[in-house]
Amino acid sequence: MTQYVVIGDGISGSSAAETLREEDPEADITVITDEGEPLYNRILIKEHAKGKLPEAPISIHDEEWYDEREIELSLNTHVTAVDTDEKIVRTHEGEDISYDKLLVASGGTPTQLPVENSDADGIHHFWTFQDARRIRESAENGEDAVIVGAGLLGIDFAAVCGSQGVDGTYLMRGERWWRYALSNDGAEIMHDGMRSVGVEPVFDSGVDRFEVDDDGHVVAAVDPNGDRYPCDWAGVAIGLTFNTEFLENTDIEQENGIVVDEYMQTNVEDVYAAGDITRFYDVLLGEQAQNGSWGSAKEQGRVAAINMAADDGVEPFQWVSSYSITHFEFPFLSFGHPTLGDEHAEQRYSDTEWRRIAFKDGKIVGGVLIGDLSPQSKFKQLMREQRVVADQADVLLEQSVDLDNLAPAQEQ
Repeated sequence: MTQYVVIGDGISGSSAAETLREEDPEADITVITDEGEPLYNRILIKEHAKGKLPEAPISIHDEEWYDEREIELSLNTHVTAVDTDEKIVRTHEGEDISYDKLLVASGGTPTQLPVENSDADGIHHFWTFQDARRIRESAENGEDAVIVGAGLLGIDFAAVCGSQGVDGTYLMRGERWWRYALSNDGAEIMHDGMRSVGVEPVFDSGVDRFEVDDDGHVVAAVDPNGDRYPCDWAGVAIGLTFNTEFLENTDIEQENGIVVDEYMQTNVEDVYAAGDITRFYDVLLGEQAQNGSWGSAKEQGRVAAINMAADDGVEPFQWVSSYSITHFEFPFLSFGHPTLGDEHAEQRYSDTEWRRIAFKDGKIVGGVLIGDLSPQSKFKQLMREQRVVADQADVLLEQSVDLDNLAPAQEQ
């Protein structure tokens, strides 16, 4: 009987455990997580923090789900070390769990700002369900908030402020939101969206330190320019620190994440990885890449499990990810790797509609759509086909994209 151990019960770990049970009905499967509750929907926790959803719809699996599939679930369990020679996972309780195949899907922990009082009461990160509960409570009881982190996670704090009637100040280090993927035209639409819900973006700013009261609760943020912004609470979203410290005495290759091939295999035999923590070989890009989207993590877990059960690389991971935001009166969607292009094509169609496509070696590798998301399936199709289309950007920027207007691939 094969013994599978999965470290992490996020969507990648849970997807892997479910697939392993389907592929290997007689196997022994153990899932270890340091959280105190089974899998929940990380996409929907923002809606809970906004006051839009109660807790019930957010949970995906209860403990019975694991029991029904004869998957052993260890909650509140911290992995302290992995011995890849002896094939043992060690926990904080001194338990040794043997494995034949191991999947590391431990995700990350929000990075803390390296400034004074960054761990003060009332300063929140947005990653777990418990985080969402605390943010909701602060938003329901506070009037002013400061937001730090000009990316896809930071903007969720802006949405919470808008929904809960909190006046927000969004401190950004650069001259625009998500400056690596958006030009000024696209970013300005997002800035207007923030302002429409009561959140004011402040550029070329950031946080030099937080101020606290006598009880240790945050009362203000001071930026590097010396400007002071009073607040009842603060939201920080500046990235993730990967939970891989338990691998430090192994030979598993890491490079800003666990390096895996297209089959989710690490360089160490019988050890696989999936989810946010992976630096995987993207067969569409032809190079190593990273992606933190929910859909990508779920598919990585499934693919890893298929290959673990097959004891070989039988199915490669091939996925065009997307991430959508519906916080404002217009929709927003990014797809693929919009920050990796070596050339770009973009157009603004109205006050709330904009499109940008990123190309690498003439092929679409990602993009951002604001207002009209309808072209996404066509752009993703071109990505999967790996067609060279950068020289026909005018067709891709037409408001209604018709791929029949592209020159046939063999004539390019």
